[in-house]
Amino acid sequence: MAYEVGKDFEESIARLSEICIENDRIDQQLYSDYDVKRGLRDASGKGVLAGLTEISDIVAKKLDENGNDVPDYGRLYYRGYDVKDLVRGFSEYDGHCGFEETSYLLLFGKLPTASELKLFIQMLGEFRSLPNKFVRDFIMKAPCCDMMNSMQRSILTLYQYDANADDITISNVLRQCIQMIAQFPLLGCYAYQTYRHYYKDDNLVIRNPKKNLSTAENILRLLREEGEFTDTEVRVLDVCLALHAEHGGGNNSTFTTHVVSSSGTDTYSSMAASLGSLKGPRHGGANIRVTRMIADLKEQLGKKAYTDEGAVKDYLQKVLRGEAFDRSGLIYGIGHAVYSLSDPRCEILKDYARTLSAEQGFDQEFALYETIERLSPEVIAAERRIYKGVSANVDFYSGLVYQMLGIPEELFTPLFAIARVSGWSAHRLEELSNKGRIIRPAYKNVQSHLDYIPMKER
Repeated sequence: MAYEVGKDFEESIARLSEICIENDRIDQQLYSDYDVKRGLRDASGKGVLAGLTEISDIVAKKLDENGNDVPDYGRLYYRGYDVKDLVRGFSEYDGHCGFEETSYLLLFGKLPTASELKLFIQMLGEFRSLPNKFVRDFIMKAPCCDMMNSMQRSILTLYQYDANADDITISNVLRQCIQMIAQFPLLGCYAYQTYRHYYKDDNLVIRNPKKNLSTAENILRLLREEGEFTDTEVRVLDVCLALHAEHGGGNNSTFTTHVVSSSGTDTYSSMAASLGSLKGPRHGGANIRVTRMIADLKEQLGKKAYTDEGAVKDYLQKVLRGEAFDRSGLIYGIGHAVYSLSDPRCEILKDYARTLSAEQGFDQEFALYETIERLSPEVIAAERRIYKGVSANVDFYSGLVYQMLGIPEELFTPLFAIARVSGWSAHRLEELSNKGRIIRPAYKNVQSHLDYIPMKER
């Protein structure tokens, strides 16, 4: 039963909320006066250097002839390897286990041989199960309308099934991380199937995973009533997982991994904290807003969405001016905090989305996305001052890809987590291996000191 607050309490909480807002609001000028790097970024948006990593590198600038930084086409490196080369390589070799190869690379810092990858896949297959009656007792008996919260709860519950849960030696943490890479897809898929049954009154489909299937294959099998999928579908989802697996140590959820791991806490608590970060709409979930924005565009424009570029451009101008969609003034899926001229993940995913759209009959929809991708930078440049280039990011096409795969919107962010757990694991191992100090940045107090007032005088 949902917890309800009485009317009197509701009014009291409303009044207390006003007091909170009044007494918690800080004069914004003080942030400039004390040179506070809000969001751990400087005035230009560049992140403050808070650590070192060998796990990934994001490159979006180059030096011009005068030695100045200028925008460049984006590149992403996993353990020193260009992600475009990595995707091309595993697509030609297998095409179904690219996420597994990527996870191995992130965890161990080297590309696996065929035998090493086979052993790693077998290990994931053995770990891809949950404790006896776990699904019934902890997922199905407590259905949740948000899959990320369900996954957090399940991760924390799995702590009690681990006899060495608090052991943070590298060997034990590695075992826990590999286990979570294997289990995250089950937690997300089973949470959705339970939600689908209890909240939408649909069929309840609970399947056991198959050890001989890849992560992408198992996800599609667990989500679909018939458990069937095409080779193209598996390849596209596999690439999606690989591209979302890692993106530097400074993104919010991965930095959370570093912060929490630096305290010496257990792996389950660390992963639950990172899940909480990723759930936030300012981090995960951007692809949901892309698909909703484009759905609104189609609703507003009707057939013109596909035939009239002028109408599409007018709509994007209204979005940017805060006059359409959610009034945020943002064209979702366009622009990135680091990338400028291009996001390499978007470039890769776009090619796979084109192939999948041809197979699934989404050619017209894909063409609309391409039109929006092409027009958006023009609209932004005309309306706002741009200090660096602006282009589509990975979220722009990922939502379309998930829609074509029949993946429900409720699982868009959980899929992000299912992929990113590999990156979180690599960064947790890196943080613990280097035995750094507990992360503790400074906060400047700007509240004046006051004399205590006795109760009778208040």
